[in-house]
Amino acid sequence: MAAETILQKVQARFRARKVMTVAELALQMRCSPRTVHRRLQAWQAIHSYNKNGRYYALPSVPAFDSYGLWRYRDIGFSRYGNLTDTLIGLVYHSQAGLSAAELGELLGMEPHSFLWLFRNHPALTREKHQGRFVYFAAESAHYPRQREGRVIMDAGARRPSDSEVIAILVETIKHPGSSIEQLCRNLKKQGVAVTEQAVVNLFAYHGLDPKKTARSR
Repeated sequence: MAAETILQKVQARFRARKVMTVAELALQMRCSPRTVHRRLQAWQAIHSYNKNGRYYALPSVPAFDSYGLWRYRDIGFSRYGNLTDTLIGLVYHSQAGLSAAELGELLGMEPHSFLWLFRNHPALTREKHQGRFVYFAAESAHYPRQREGRVIMDAGARRPSDSEVIAILVETIKHPGSSIEQLCRNLKKQGVAVTEQAVVNLFAYHGLDPKKTARSR
């Protein structure tokens, strides 16, 4: 079988399986790991941010979410690249910084497995808020806005439940021009009782229209 035909079949199988390791690809391609790495580079394949970066996916396969993350089973991939770059990217693009627990929830990882990456990292700054450390972007263009967002979150620590989140998002989509105060009144009529601060916390945490305030009109 011609080498080009083998590569086409391997690439099709790679796409169908979604993720593969170098060893699996070497077996399929009948070549050395070094050759596989060259081929992966030519395909612009991306590697996982967890599992020691052992898993690869073709660039057209991941369906990244709004955070730039995609997980296939327990294997995670990121638009940002490796784990360190992903952690920094998530913090930089957050509205209110991120705690280790929040990062762990996003990444699907235990915080203790990546906390060491934060030690004295020049791209990040760490502060204690409500008894836990929160990481912010070190750049002055990001830090004040993120810290303000965290203060707003801390002012009312409760965030809505999953069912309340769905109701809030549906109502926001239906009436995008409504203030948070009006949004809460509409939800109350539907039997969903959430405070304005809880909605502010939700928006601040997920970066949903951060310009809204509890008293906006």
